[in-house]
Amino acid sequence: MENPATPDSAPAPDSGPGAALYAPERVIIVDDHALVRDGLRTVLEQAYPACETLDADGLEPALHLLATAGEADLVLLDLLIPGIEGLSGLETLRERYPATPVVIVSGVTDRQVVQAALAAGAAGFLPKSLPRGALLDAFAHVLSGGIYEPEMTAADTPFAAGDEERAIHARIAALTPQQRVVLGKLVGGRLNKQIAYELDVSMTTVKAHVSAILHKLQVFSRTQAVILANRAGFRE
Repeated sequence: MENPATPDSAPAPDSGPGAALYAPERVIIVDDHALVRDGLRTVLEQAYPACETLDADGLEPALHLLATAGEADLVLLDLLIPGIEGLSGLETLRERYPATPVVIVSGVTDRQVVQAALAAGAAGFLPKSLPRGALLDAFAHVLSGGIYEPEMTAADTPFAAGDEERAIHARIAALTPQQRVVLGKLVGGRLNKQIAYELDVSMTTVKAHVSAILHKLQVFSRTQAVILANRAGFRE
């Protein structure tokens, strides 16, 4: 008897949830975690066996793929990629490839983040916690021309005040000493070039620190990082 967990016994590609009339020919997955890329690739390959699935660990490699392999039917973009500040990665893709739907895939499901991504032109926002069937339904919805917005639950709404402050303190505590210094400069209203001058480091180094800070604080802009820091009473 065959093991039901083997790929040979998986449901036929067109028989399960998310079976799309608009099967993609090429999808690009952009995420800095190989495990996430592999998981999404597996789901796509089982659902759309004729689809070419490419992946990149950052924005620049993704742009290179789009330039060399040709435009994709769908780009799945992680929200918090090191080296990318806020929604700039999404904005760059939308500016250069306006006809290509870009769907954000993220572990961050705060309502404000979802709305900001959709307002910036994302064709959908997929929480990484979505089960396979819901993921395929979301792909089908976007590929047919829709915009996918996840259902928000109580778990996705802001914490109670005390819980939220403790969570913010924990995120700030995860920063390295240098990142804490840079965060202090952000709170003080410094621009990147001012921070670089004051710390005697390159602009590239400052940008790398800022990106790491946004990633660890789970926010998508400098402004939100400053707001979180102020809530926690963090000062320069």
